[in-house]
Amino acid sequence: MARELGYPAGEALALVGLAVATVHADDIDGALRLIRQAEQIRADIPGWLARERNNILTKILIAAGDLTGAMRSCAAGLAQARDDGDPRSHASLLEHMVNLDLSAARFCDAREHLRESLQIAAQTGGQIQVLNCLDRSGHVCAATGRYAEAVTVWAAYVALVRHGGFTEPPVGARRRYGPLSQARRTLGDARARAAEDRGAAMNMAAAADYALTLTTPDLQKPAEPSGLRRLSTRERELVSLVAQGSTDVQIAAKLLISVRTVGSHLDRIREKTGCRRRADLTRLALSVGLA
Repeated sequence: MARELGYPAGEALALVGLAVATVHADDIDGALRLIRQAEQIRADIPGWLARERNNILTKILIAAGDLTGAMRSCAAGLAQARDDGDPRSHASLLEHMVNLDLSAARFCDAREHLRESLQIAAQTGGQIQVLNCLDRSGHVCAATGRYAEAVTVWAAYVALVRHGGFTEPPVGARRRYGPLSQARRTLGDARARAAEDRGAAMNMAAAADYALTLTTPDLQKPAEPSGLRRLSTRERELVSLVAQGSTDVQIAAKLLISVRTVGSHLDRIREKTGCRRRADLTRLALSVGLA
């Protein structure tokens, strides 16, 4: 219809949509042919559509194994997204850059790009972007030998995708299968189950905070702060629940105490740890493995 009407932008948009659908059908060669057709249409294409076309092209080239072409496409797209002030395209292309960094074993670069993408997602409130970052975070952790963290963040990702009613392309699950299986074998059944349970209990905000913590440059687990060592068993349990994203009401119901008692516990925890905000408590818990 767009061709009959002489509407180039409509034709390009239709081809991009068909390419995305073809990727979801696991036909990478077909998707590449479609996006190349869309790439040939240059007249009367709005900026947002050109950026989306570049984004999809980069994704397909990575899936096709053309990493050189993907890097060239991704770098050009990132520059354009920054110039145009387009946070959505910026974050999405950063996610692709993480994949390219991992392919080249540039792990520090992968963490930096992942952190930047997570920060943009937090500012824009994009749930799909957060989910994509969670999946990439699992790959970064698995590639750098942080197997418990990989299992945790992937369990959070899978649970949030399921609960949110989202659909993951087959290529995503297939790409995750090998490193996830290796992580489980390395950890053993008990540790793997504990890591999975920890991730599955997280809500979107807690999972995003967890992934952001995993992008810190220092990969060594920090020593437990002195304030945390002074917490009682019940107080540690509360910190763990806060890190999982539970509200005061949910914590009270789980521990069979009143909401007022939860507030009193949290006040004492803040005095002992110096963490005034829930986000600070979450980061503290995640950094020492309490969540």
